[in-house]
Amino acid sequence: MAVTGLLVALLPLSMVWVSSDENKYRKLVWISVFLTFDLIVFGAFTRLTDSGLGCPDWPGCYGLANPFLAHADIAAAEALQPSGPVTLFKAWVEMIHRYLAMGIGVLIVAMMAVALIQSRKAGKLAAQAGADIAAAVAAAGMRRAYAPALPVVLFFFVCLQGAFGAWTVTLKLQPVIVTIHLLLGMGLLSMLVWFGCRQDTVHQSLLPAAEQQQRRQRRYLASAPLPVLRTLRWLALASGLALLIQLALGGWVSTNYATLACTEFPLCAGKVVPEMDFEHGFHLWRELGKTAAGHYMPFSALTAIHWVHRNFAFVVVLLAGYTAWRAWNMAGMARLARGIAAVLALQTASGLATIYFSFPLAIAVLHNAGAALLVLLLTMLNYRAKHQHDTAQQGAAPARHHQ
Repeated sequence: MAVTGLLVALLPLSMVWVSSDENKYRKLVWISVFLTFDLIVFGAFTRLTDSGLGCPDWPGCYGLANPFLAHADIAAAEALQPSGPVTLFKAWVEMIHRYLAMGIGVLIVAMMAVALIQSRKAGKLAAQAGADIAAAVAAAGMRRAYAPALPVVLFFFVCLQGAFGAWTVTLKLQPVIVTIHLLLGMGLLSMLVWFGCRQDTVHQSLLPAAEQQQRRQRRYLASAPLPVLRTLRWLALASGLALLIQLALGGWVSTNYATLACTEFPLCAGKVVPEMDFEHGFHLWRELGKTAAGHYMPFSALTAIHWVHRNFAFVVVLLAGYTAWRAWNMAGMARLARGIAAVLALQTASGLATIYFSFPLAIAVLHNAGAALLVLLLTMLNYRAKHQHDTAQQGAAPARHHQ
């Protein structure tokens, strides 16, 4: 399994190595973002095809490295229950998901190792610089570019995500575990995007002064006043928190198979407020399809789960939409604002289509991909709003001092 993870990571690492990009570390971060987004989308496909128990043990498949080697065990399980959780197709889906996750883990280990090695080199260079200003500046630049704190946090975070991936299997798709696994995946994507944005900022700060000025003029030519940036920063943060809640609610819908608890819109079971059982629906620690007491989950509980997710979507659309509108014409954030508005429209359409067309797989996967894309775009917007706000605040401080 470890060798498979290394082989999966070998392709992106090779792409980084042969790249003509002068900042290969930054490229490694952004390739990891791309692959993590893919992992989330493929994870949705895994969940929606009921492949989460395609290999009912962890980390291998019947104790072996791949479904080829475990073919006899898989075939025996499939013969006993042809439409059950273990089939050859589901086993491959589940194992490909695990291989991709292990590959991303290797990439994060590589980031951490490079950061630790290069930051140590920067420390030695700074100690040897003495009165050499150029060497001291170079050491400071290396320290900024290879600050190890976030890569180390990412390493422990991906280990935690791996643990929840294991518990997802060993605890037989317990809804709260699967939902946390989903949220941690989205959290990993957000952290990597933030890291990538920070690397972009550091990379730009290390460019020659003339090129820095040129890029700054292109991106932040009409930077907004400090009060406007402060408002946008809080709006972007609130939108991110609202999205986090909606992701948790959406994960709870998916892991409890409550997508079709309401098959019409805007009504549900012919009512604006249908019969709902919140107590059983939102009791966290229980088996899939069962109440805490071990009885079968009443349909009214599934209705409650679906109805809350559906209605909180209005909060996310209004708040994130308003945030995008505020950033619509702001330098450095206009394209992000338009992207957020487009994805919100896509999410609304795919959510309605999932209901009206009785949960087609392609649209359900698209809905999950849209959620991940919203995480990516809102993280970038939060970073840029914070960066521009902090830059404007630093510029305002000397002005107040001179007054």
